[in-house]
Amino acid sequence: MEPEWLAWTREIEAIAQTGLAFTRDIYDRERYERLRGLAAQMMAERSGTDPSFIAALFAGERGYATPKIDVRGAAFRDGKILLVRERADEGRWTLPGGWADVNRSPREAVISEMREEAGIDVIPVKLAALYDRRQHPHPPLPFHIYKLFFICEITGGTPAPGVETEGVGFFALDALPEQLSTSRVLPSQIARMFAHRAAPDLPTEFD
Repeated sequence: MEPEWLAWTREIEAIAQTGLAFTRDIYDRERYERLRGLAAQMMAERSGTDPSFIAALFAGERGYATPKIDVRGAAFRDGKILLVRERADEGRWTLPGGWADVNRSPREAVISEMREEAGIDVIPVKLAALYDRRQHPHPPLPFHIYKLFFICEITGGTPAPGVETEGVGFFALDALPEQLSTSRVLPSQIARMFAHRAAPDLPTEFD
């Protein structure tokens, strides 16, 4: 589980962000800006990160603060699950996926991610899980994130890396890569995808 300081700091930043989106009072704006600055300082101090980097992350957020959406696709062949090796994460392996784009449905988002990162065409057939990232043992991140996991059927294409990936492979549950991108996916979550593949009638999991 996440440390409490991260949850508190994230909530302070969200209050500041939402306040800045709606206030029309110049003095309240100054107060919310100061609150956001304090949240950035607190997060930088506890995480050992450059304060200016955290401040820039927060400054890029606008409007009412809501969780971000991450979509992941689980596709299988011969009883093995497809994983991709991420360029941006020191070559660690993960389920294909990423942020959901504006004007794309979750289905469209996962189809696009599977094609762009793994070179395959898929049809999402089941929303297997909707997890609140902070309730699972991922490394901490500044933002609140919901993770959507889809079971997908492969319909075409040839497995191949894309611009953001440098490897594609199929792995058995008992032979997963040692270098997993745990910021993106956990071994326990991959195991749940195998379970949903084996038992399609399992209900969708959610936090």
